[in-house]
Amino acid sequence: MRKQLVLEDGTVLTGEGFGSDRTRFAEVVFNTGMTGYQEVISDPSYCAQFVCFTYPLIGNYGINRDDFETVNPAIAGVIVKEHCEHPSNFRSEETLDEFLKAKDIPGIAGVDTRKLTKLIRRNGTMKAMITSVDESIDHVLRQIESTELAKDQVKHVSTVKPYVVPGRGQRIVLVDYGMKHGILRELTKRSCHITVVPYHTTAEEIIRLKPDAIMLSNGPGDPKDVPEAIDTIRQLIGTVPILGICLGHQLIALACGADTVKMKFGHRGNNQPVKDLRTGRTYITSQNHGYAVDHTSIDHTALELTQVSLNDQTVEGLSHTDYAVRTYQYHPESSPGPQDTEHLFDEFLDLLATEPRKLKEVESCHSVKI
Repeated sequence: MRKQLVLEDGTVLTGEGFGSDRTRFAEVVFNTGMTGYQEVISDPSYCAQFVCFTYPLIGNYGINRDDFETVNPAIAGVIVKEHCEHPSNFRSEETLDEFLKAKDIPGIAGVDTRKLTKLIRRNGTMKAMITSVDESIDHVLRQIESTELAKDQVKHVSTVKPYVVPGRGQRIVLVDYGMKHGILRELTKRSCHITVVPYHTTAEEIIRLKPDAIMLSNGPGDPKDVPEAIDTIRQLIGTVPILGICLGHQLIALACGADTVKMKFGHRGNNQPVKDLRTGRTYITSQNHGYAVDHTSIDHTALELTQVSLNDQTVEGLSHTDYAVRTYQYHPESSPGPQDTEHLFDEFLDLLATEPRKLKEVESCHSVKI
């Protein structure tokens, strides 16, 4: 079946359809990773997005049971130069086409992904639709113009109910804004006792779980679309150590009085260089975000800049000057990507041994200095 990708600026790219035949509307972004397409497709942070893979061949090692980052992918669609119909890998259990059909996710192949990536880099991320070539371009463009991107993406990818992943080590409350399973893997590897809670869990409910630390996960969309999370984090700062990853990093910044901005085309890939300002070391990191903390907005907060992107100098790490709060814009759990920064989980858990567990009454948290 022939399909077309129609962008809001009027650009039309045609190709062969695979996966689901459904018509979808979403924001189109690009990912620069050479491997890890299964993890990307199943990453909840890609909720309501079409992902253009810059690597020209996708699907060559199939889909396996082990590399998922969530059970039900939230990605809107897949755009590739070529998709492999006959994968070759000892772990492969089904083709990319079969998987996308099962999950009702449309794909389009034969697209000039190099051209599309250049368009996004020049014009920024855009709204788009994947449809049949039989659809009128004018009609599709009117639909794109009249449709707004969803603002409740975190609600759709967060867990509905709390659940426990038992362990004998530190007790961690993990707030799920669209959590990748890689975060759970890193914590369970370190024997943590993990309680995963929904994004709207209150500060009082979290404190009642008597955690040794709180971790705020990655997730999709604009952090300002989750105001209840910002208020909760503001109350939690100063109670127990907190670690924020990706969206969690941005939410902590907002809770502390900083600001966030939408990036032109974001960082999405497994090859993003980040410099640690404290040690001078550079790490290659896995990233997936379309928003960033405004560098200038940090100045009048209790946050200290600890890491920056070497590509564009955007904020990659923050530390609270008064409390045990650490944040990272990238993904130390990788999945997919380099494992340069896995040690950050160990450093955070080591921090718990030196930081007293305060567990203040939540009612008094409004007076916490931020």
